[in-house]
Amino acid sequence: MLDIPELNARVMEYRHRVFRLETLPVYTVDSDGEDFRRWQTGAPEPTWERKQPWLDFLRDESGSGKIRSRVRIFGEQLTDYERYACEFGYAYNAEAGEQIRVLRRGEHAIPAGLVERDFWTVEDDEVLLMHYDADGRFEAAEVADDPAAYITTRDHAWDAGEPFASWWARHPELLRRSAA
Repeated sequence: MLDIPELNARVMEYRHRVFRLETLPVYTVDSDGEDFRRWQTGAPEPTWERKQPWLDFLRDESGSGKIRSRVRIFGEQLTDYERYACEFGYAYNAEAGEQIRVLRRGEHAIPAGLVERDFWTVEDDEVLLMHYDADGRFEAAEVADDPAAYITTRDHAWDAGEPFASWWARHPELLRRSAA
């Protein structure tokens, strides 16, 4: 089992392509800092001292030809945390070069046979399976013994997903500012 530093080392040391599938309705992560609480209380934007270094990193990474991508699977109704992740996270990350696609139940056809659990693929040969508790707190990651089903899931989810920017633009009702 891998802890956070070990997981980060494996993900950050990729050479060409890294991918993330996200499926949980909420993640309880330290990297959010106070931004989720700030979003809930009406802050107009993330804490730039925390967010800007990540955006700079994404721009540099993309500019060097590396591909960081993710597919986010949503339920029909987004949780507050998912809306926060879109507004304070994905919207900025996508502009900075992360390739993000969305699959939303009731809106997109979810391909049959997807492995619906959180995981990373590093290059095309390593899969890191994520383990969370019931509150979305990271517990550990493990290297999958047989990555084939996860690589197939990555490819099918990517092909079926809608680019985040176009999906987000079609859903102004999800913006917290317009919903408040």
